[in-house]
Amino acid sequence: MPEHKKVDVLILGVGPAGLQAAIHAARKKVSAMLMGRSAKSSLFHAHVENFCCLFKVSGEEMLQVGKEQAVNFGTELLEEDVLKITPAANRFKIQTESGYHLEAKSLVIATGTTRNKLGIPGEERLLGRGVSYCVECDANFFKGEDVCVVGGASAAAGGAMTLVHSAKSVQLLCKSLEVTAALKKELQESRVKVREGVWPVEIIGKDKVEGVTLDDGSVVSAGGIFVELGAKGVMELATSLGIQLDAEMRYIATNKQQETNVPGIFAAGDVCGPPWQMAKAVGEGCVAGIGAATYARKLSSAP
Repeated sequence: MPEHKKVDVLILGVGPAGLQAAIHAARKKVSAMLMGRSAKSSLFHAHVENFCCLFKVSGEEMLQVGKEQAVNFGTELLEEDVLKITPAANRFKIQTESGYHLEAKSLVIATGTTRNKLGIPGEERLLGRGVSYCVECDANFFKGEDVCVVGGASAAAGGAMTLVHSAKSVQLLCKSLEVTAALKKELQESRVKVREGVWPVEIIGKDKVEGVTLDDGSVVSAGGIFVELGAKGVMELATSLGIQLDAEMRYIATNKQQETNVPGIFAAGDVCGPPWQMAKAVGEGCVAGIGAATYARKLSSAP
């Protein structure tokens, strides 16, 4: 794929909502691209028993069939994560973890809502007092402080590079750094200190975060701990794009056409809230895919 590419519809997330959106967008004869990794979908390790017209089937098998359907209808697959999305003149500019730069007329966010936690002492107690799961949301609260980012995937690497613009120092703690060569090079050329082969066992501090104890026995002093254990989640994307969330600030707010408050951005599946059922995700994906394709086509025909 070229380093710069334009598409009509970009779908983020390869779970049932994203796959259905891709299928219906491509069937509307617009250029559609689907981004994400199947193994990160909550359906991947599931066994499905309650989806209409199907008996027992593995989630992995369903995702594989869905990808084949999407490709057969003309969808292009890109199995990597988004690092950054920037609105620009009725378009959206997207930077991927491999350094690709994409431009899309409309977006469908179907990334799911799973927020992985460390599950270690001090994490829950100090949440909101130095423990954060959203760099985009909270980076400004840590200006001039020493901070740590935990995780070895693209969200952690991208978050660490964002924090260097405000924090005094940034350490990236991970068992292993599992990012593309391009992203690893960016890290090496930044002020981020990468520490591989270590993992937090306790977040310490009385009334606020003061540091983290690692499994090698060392202690890192820090005023902030950012837990980023996957791809960019709904909160990060919503915050950076100005997308309105629900009253509890947990899920993306949409209308019945799966439109968000930002023109050209649609959402479907778990990012829109419960119930956590594949049937709901597929239905919303269908509506979002058709809506995104229609929006992109109207944009193309506008004077």
